[in-house]
Amino acid sequence: MSDNQGRKDLRMPDDDEVFATVTEMLGANRVKVRCADGTERTARIPGKMQKRIWIREDDVVLVEPWDWQDEKADITWRYEKQDADQLREEGHIQ
Repeated sequence: MSDNQGRKDLRMPDDDEVFATVTEMLGANRVKVRCADGTERTARIPGKMQKRIWIREDDVVLVEPWDWQDEKADITWRYEKQDADQLREEGHIQ
């Protein structure tokens, strides 16, 4: 039996993306996230994700910080709970 039996290949961040955890729901399709680089940002849920992918507090997401305003970002991906647990086990996030 292989050690990787239950492991899934997960989407990893691109060059301009970073892992983040949702800390607060702000309303109007905005959330407060704490990024892996230590920065607290206001992230926007894009229209293509609204009402298709539900984001809640403590969810692990990928965000793409804005080039012109570093304290803001766009959410690009949300991980399921078991996928987030796998990322923690492999040491990608705390």
